[in-house]
This record gives sequence, structure tokens and C-alpha cells, in this order.
Amino acid sequence: MSRTALVIGAGPAGLMAAEVLGEAGLAVTVADRMPSVGRKFLMAGKSGLNLTMEEPGAAFAARYPDAHPTLIRALESFGPAQVKGWAEGLGQPLFTGSTGRVFPRAMKASPLLRAWLARLDGFGVERRTRWRWTGWDGEAATFETPKGPRRVKADLTVLALGGGSWARLGSDGLWVGIFADAVAPFQPSNGGFRVAWSDHMEPHLGQPVKATELHSGHLSSRGEWVLGRGRIEGGGIYALSRALRQGAALTVDLLPDLSLEEVSTRLARASRKATATALLRKTLALPPVKLALFNELARGTPRANLAATLKALPVPVAGPLPLDQAISTAGGLRWQALDGFGLRARPGWFAAGEMLDWDAPTGGYLLTASLATGRAAARQALERRR
Repeated sequence: MSRTALVIGAGPAGLMAAEVLGEAGLAVTVADRMPSVGRKFLMAGKSGLNLTMEEPGAAFAARYPDAHPTLIRALESFGPAQVKGWAEGLGQPLFTGSTGRVFPRAMKASPLLRAWLARLDGFGVERRTRWRWTGWDGEAATFETPKGPRRVKADLTVLALGGGSWARLGSDGLWVGIFADAVAPFQPSNGGFRVAWSDHMEPHLGQPVKATELHSGHLSSRGEWVLGRGRIEGGGIYALSRALRQGAALTVDLLPDLSLEEVSTRLARASRKATATALLRKTLALPPVKLALFNELARGTPRANLAATLKALPVPVAGPLPLDQAISTAGGLRWQALDGFGLRARPGWFAAGEMLDWDAPTGGYLLTASLATGRAAARQALERRR
């Protein structure tokens, strides 16, 4: 009789675990609480599906702050090169953008997901949707299903339950109550932050802010960001989310391609009679959105301090937006509760993906780690059951 495997959660980590287990010849069932699988994966495809980042190994691993050695080993085994090879093996041509981000040429997730599910079908992997995991009954997993409670016992089980953001796509984080103090509290990561803009900023809300350099704590970013109603968000902000949620201040260099000395020199050459607005618009060629930011946050700055303020404009951040609005979450199942990816308290049970306690920026790092941990958890499960 074939050995059986149960994978709970049908996001990237869970589907990768199912692939490894199915390829090894196990009878695999994937259960997910949503009506269809891979919903967050498909949402990521709406912005092009950034699979990974073309980056040297050491630099790539450094993008995961305070990463546990188990995570680093998984990434060393299945990093950017392996992710690219896997996607191409599913018939998806890739390209690398100017910033090193790797995308499918189709610039969406659906063709890759269809090919992936077809591969799983070929391994005999069965899918169960609208099945919500509720915990344990002895060695069996228990579920609420459309046909009532179900109890499933498998030779090995991989949990890939996701983090605590985007509940409507499946990651509601309700599973944490089953693990109690074995879980580090979720925190929003790669999300926006609250800023109380005045009514004067109304015409500029929704506009991108380009060609700036953002600083918070030891982090910096030159990514584009967006002014929103009562918030700031976008890639440039997401890159700083770890420092910002820890309370570090945010400053913006409005003229990152000019040194402080160069800005000071240009201002000194201007007429002493010129108003601050004229200096910013004509002498320094600030576009309207940058001019609005300066007037909102630093109007009345003495001319002697103007250059320094333009190079480090303070933005009063009032905390992160709600957890469910973040792209991803930090926190999750603590590594101390695991032996590798195996649950210490539950032999034969393993965990993977964003439900584990790790953090990463956008740029392919989130998806790569989800795939890598799903693969590593399944491989460890196979080793333990030999």
C-alpha cells in the first residue's frame, strides 16, 4: 500500500511540498479552506509575478533579516537559480528586469499555476477545497468541510497555512490559536504606514513619488512610493517596513542625485530675493508632488537650513496600516518549536511557508522562501519516514 501524505494549505509552499511528495510516489491529498487553490499566488501575478531575484547567494540570504539557519539552508538548496529552473521546467519562459527581478514572460501567474497543477495531477495529487483545518484528534487532522466534520490520518502531514494578511485570499492566521505560545505574534510587513496629510495634499493623493531616497534606521530605498489618503505605500516604503514598524524615523531625500554641497551651492547662487517656492521650483526644478511634500512638512524652513531639509525631509509616520492590508507578515510559528521543519510536539508533522517566523522584502524573496521551505519540509518528511 502506498504511503499517504496530507498537505494543509494550497499556496506556493503547500503546492511545492505536494510536488516533492507526489514525485516520490506518495498518495498525496492537498486540503485548502478556499474554493480554489493558489489565490494569493494568482494575486501576485497581477503585478507580474516576481518569482525571485537574480542576486549572488550571500547577498540574497542577507535580505532575510535575523534568518534562522534552517531557512538559510533551505534557500541554499533552492534559491534563485533553482526557482528559475523549476519555472522553466513547467514551460514558462522567464526574463530578468533591470533591477534583477525575475518574471515569467507572460507577466502573470495563471499559466504557471495551470502547468503546476497539471504536473501535480500527473502525480495523482488530490485536492480538497473548502476544507478548514481545525486541529488534531489523536494522530489525525480534523477539518470542517461542506459535508460536515472530517478526520484524516496520513503517514505524514505538511502544514502550509500562510501568514496573517490578505484573509480574503486564504491567509487569515486563525490557526495560531491551535499553537498558543509557540507562535511569535504576527506583524505587518511590506505594507503601508499611516500619515495624517492635511487637506492641502488632496490634489496629490494617489500620485507616485519618484526619484527620491528614503531612509529609516539602517535601511534605505530608492524605490517609487505613493501618497495615499492617510497613508504612504509602495515598493519604496515596503523596503523600509521592518525599521518603520520598530519605530525608526522616516526621512526623504528629495534630491538624491545631488550632494548636500551641490544643493547648497545652487541655492547660494540664486537671488536673495527669491521666495522659497521659486527656489524649489526654478532653481532646483522640484516637480509639483515634491514641492507639495516640502510645503506640507517643512514650510517656513529658514533659507540657511533649506538644503539640509531637502536632503532629509522628516515624514511623521504614525504606525503601520492594519495587518490584513500588508503584502506579508513577520512572525509566525517559532523555530524553537521545530526540529528543522518538523513539529517537535507532533512527530510526522511538518511546517513550511509564511506561517513560519521569518521576514523578507518584496522582490521575489517572499515567493522564493515559500517555495524553498515547502520543498525542504517535504524532503525532511520523506527522510524521517524511510
